[in-house]
Amino acid sequence: MTKPLISVVITVFNEEENIKPLLASTYSALKDLDYEVILVEDGATDETVAEVKKYANNRTKLIIFNKNYGQTTALSAGIDMASAEYIATMDGDLQNDPTDIPMMLEKAISENWDVVAGRRANRQDGFVLRKFPSKIANWVIRNTTKVYLNDYGCSLRVYRADIAQNMGLYGELHRFIPVLAKQEGATMTEVDVKHHPRIHGTSKYGLSRTFKVMADLILMLFFQKYFQRPIHIFGTLGMLSFFVGIVINIYLLVEKILGGDIWGRPILLLGFIFLLAGIQLITTGIVAEIIVRTYFESQNKTTYKIKSVFQGE
Repeated sequence: MTKPLISVVITVFNEEENIKPLLASTYSALKDLDYEVILVEDGATDETVAEVKKYANNRTKLIIFNKNYGQTTALSAGIDMASAEYIATMDGDLQNDPTDIPMMLEKAISENWDVVAGRRANRQDGFVLRKFPSKIANWVIRNTTKVYLNDYGCSLRVYRADIAQNMGLYGELHRFIPVLAKQEGATMTEVDVKHHPRIHGTSKYGLSRTFKVMADLILMLFFQKYFQRPIHIFGTLGMLSFFVGIVINIYLLVEKILGGDIWGRPILLLGFIFLLAGIQLITTGIVAEIIVRTYFESQNKTTYKIKSVFQGE
């Protein structure tokens, strides 16, 4: 059995009203391609599964999780199951438009790109809660990682399968997929894609994600710059901390010799406590992340558990 040309991975969570138009538009957009559609149901509590089973065709698979794991894990499961030469990813809320996929696939093949990322040219979201925070996040990620894409939040992307299936998606790193792909040596470009307002259901995103994104950015920068040489960052911080400590102690020693009173200094003590606590917390987080990756990869474990898989007829 030959592999399809493209696998379209769609993550869905409580999108029962969107399933019928989503599948209809996806099948219509891909009718001239050799494709498969993989939907990942991320622990929905509504009738999403029943709706998929009702409208899925024989090129559609539905991965059903036993609970909600999050978008990154859902993407990882769909990508792992994909069998095509190219993999497209998109959300199941009807805001991405599947008619952009053939154009993106053609660009990837004809111009030999490993990743073609979507850029929402006319984004249909609220400015204060969605667009403005996204612009700030995109600017920060772009300028810290040096991976120059304009829209890290757009889920609509086309990848070469060997790139997508070797990125190592964990936690909530879906926003940083282009950075992970770049670490695999991927070549990438960005194209304008259509974007629609949400009609059914409610958004699963909000301002509460900001701190998670910033925390993940710290982790991404570590993996991007210091994963193979962690001593460069921890050694540098350690030597800097040691040097500052030596300078302060020499200063206090000189002051003591000159007859000054060095007992007390609560603000100085507090500053050292905060500095050491911050370094230790960041270090602990990174070490924990490495341990998690080692646990899963050394034993060929996955970060998710599939309840069942449905094949459309």
